[in-house]
Amino acid sequence: MPDLLETYLENRWMVQPNHANHLGTTHGGNVLKWMDELGAMSAMRFAGESCVTARMDQVNFTRPIPVGDNAVVEAYVYDTGTSSIKVRLKAARENPRTGEREPTTESYSVYVAIDEDGDPQPVPDLTVDSERGRELRAAASDGER
Repeated sequence: MPDLLETYLENRWMVQPNHANHLGTTHGGNVLKWMDELGAMSAMRFAGESCVTARMDQVNFTRPIPVGDNAVVEAYVYDTGTSSIKVRLKAARENPRTGEREPTTESYSVYVAIDEDGDPQPVPDLTVDSERGRELRAAASDGER
């Protein structure tokens, strides 16, 4: 059975002018795309199958990510159903010179494991074998709507 920490992924994108809106900050659609892609990668790592987005819960944008900063996205599986996989998603702005971060965006998504024909596939149970994994799962469960 896959462990939560095996599903934890983090990726960075340096925000370029082509990612920005007229205010010089990252367009929200780019942040959503990056979050959804990394969430799907986390779900696929967990399920060992292709996964598709079934739902993205309320997305909260709390601050912008300016051009020149990094957008850092974190994703991890925190719960499962029969064929569904719940993934916690968080984004932050990161100063590329200092590494200082500020949270910017958060959401929860549900992905469904599918086979080559697009039919739902069963997923394994999630295990949590470390204190860090338990902390991540508790944080996700506490914040879930």
